[in-house]
Amino acid sequence: MQFILLQAVFLPLLLSPVAYLLGKKFGPNMSAWFSFGLLLYCTTIMITSVFSGTYEEHYRWTQLFGEFGLLLDGLASPFAIIIYVVSTVMVLFSKPYMIAKITLQFEERANSQKQLIGGGTMIESSSLKNYVNNQIGAYFALFLVMAMGMLGTVLATNLIEFYVFFEVMLIPAFFMIAFWGYEAKRRVALLFFFWTHVGAVILLLGFLAIGLNAGSFNFADIKEHGIPQNILALAAVGIIIGLGVKMAAFVVHIWLPHVYRAAPTPLNALSSGAMLGVGAYGFFRLLIMLLPGEYSHFALFLNLWGLATMMYGGIMALVQDDIRKLFAYSSISQMGYIIFGIGSASALGLSGAEMMFVSHSLGKVLLFMMVGAIVLQVGTRSITKMGGLAGKMPITAVCAMIGALTIMGVPPTSGFMAEWTMFYGVLQTAIQQGSTIRMIAFGLGLVATVITMAYVLWMIKRVFFGKLPENLENTKEANWYVTGPMMVLAGFTVVIGIYPDIFFNQIVPFMKGLVGV
Repeated sequence: MQFILLQAVFLPLLLSPVAYLLGKKFGPNMSAWFSFGLLLYCTTIMITSVFSGTYEEHYRWTQLFGEFGLLLDGLASPFAIIIYVVSTVMVLFSKPYMIAKITLQFEERANSQKQLIGGGTMIESSSLKNYVNNQIGAYFALFLVMAMGMLGTVLATNLIEFYVFFEVMLIPAFFMIAFWGYEAKRRVALLFFFWTHVGAVILLLGFLAIGLNAGSFNFADIKEHGIPQNILALAAVGIIIGLGVKMAAFVVHIWLPHVYRAAPTPLNALSSGAMLGVGAYGFFRLLIMLLPGEYSHFALFLNLWGLATMMYGGIMALVQDDIRKLFAYSSISQMGYIIFGIGSASALGLSGAEMMFVSHSLGKVLLFMMVGAIVLQVGTRSITKMGGLAGKMPITAVCAMIGALTIMGVPPTSGFMAEWTMFYGVLQTAIQQGSTIRMIAFGLGLVATVITMAYVLWMIKRVFFGKLPENLENTKEANWYVTGPMMVLAGFTVVIGIYPDIFFNQIVPFMKGLVGV
């Protein structure tokens, strides 16, 4: 089969108008299943190319920017697979959640205009149906574009190509928040756009400094010919700040809690499970591979920055009542783990950091699906108003517990192997360098894992155990559009935990070739 990666990247973009038209004309079912089938096809053909080893496609572009290329190697494969696997299952989860959200939005708008709905005339029923169809079609069209942007960023072989895809994945998220968010959704959408766009522009400045001075924007050419010494530090700082904003690292994290509280749950799941991790990919591809000398200079800083992010996010998560805000700070903390591992400067530490992306994606998406299920069935996000839901929603409770174990790094989930490998690499570097600072950071990193366990277990206890409030007596399990995707991801994280070589066979050799230790 030809043009495998080109299909995987551009079919969702080219066919996104079809998803909109199907939703508008035939309703949510057709749009959802079309989007699911399309992403499933793209995921399948991409995974088949992984088995052939490193796979590349190159196409003529413009002389100004270089060639347009797509590369699936040991670094990109885990990111690409997880991005599309998560996106595919989230399509089905999105359907009932977004129908409920859009219906509520229609009712609120109608009430504000003093119109009667529900038990009304055929015209009113038709108005609701048309509104839902239009909105759900637009949602799935934006969803496909966002998934395409994330995958394109990971497969890019050119700095300008990377930047274009990086921006493309942010634009649909902005509109999703503005159209279907909660509370001050438009203000939060602008906040999201401002922070992430500023980060992207800073990143672009670093790219321009590299490309214009190196004479090419292609990764391969930059590695071959090198970068002038006088702009190395400037380029590295631009990349670190730009990607740090994208990952919501400590100090530049301010936008994330507001966005997670206002955004619809499917977007939160996709953002936390895939989009934030694209920033981590950027550290590997742009800093470690293109600027290895500067990476060695900044490695300790990244290690400490990651530690501060881990601790801050975990402590803030402990005191949250809004479950979405809790997971927002949890995501900040988990991105800290990845930056902590990236700063290890060892093959195992870097391998564990990339595996942390895999485990965090699976675990956090499971937990956000839990939030969506609870919002659908219970109608509240306040943890203090919940309790005893395990008896009413057993499938959700089991899947949420597996997601919690993954985030905590407990076997047999993927989180255990990720954390164990990452901390081993961090300790290895501390011992080899005889660095007291790194050794202290390692010890504090272990403390951060205790904090993670504390807020996750405390949340699980308050939501699923204890006394069931009287107003929740009639609560039922969510439908299979919600529970089915949860069970798939729960099974996936256990399989990876038992057999981590699914990804380690690609990651570890690549990282050893990258840093040699």
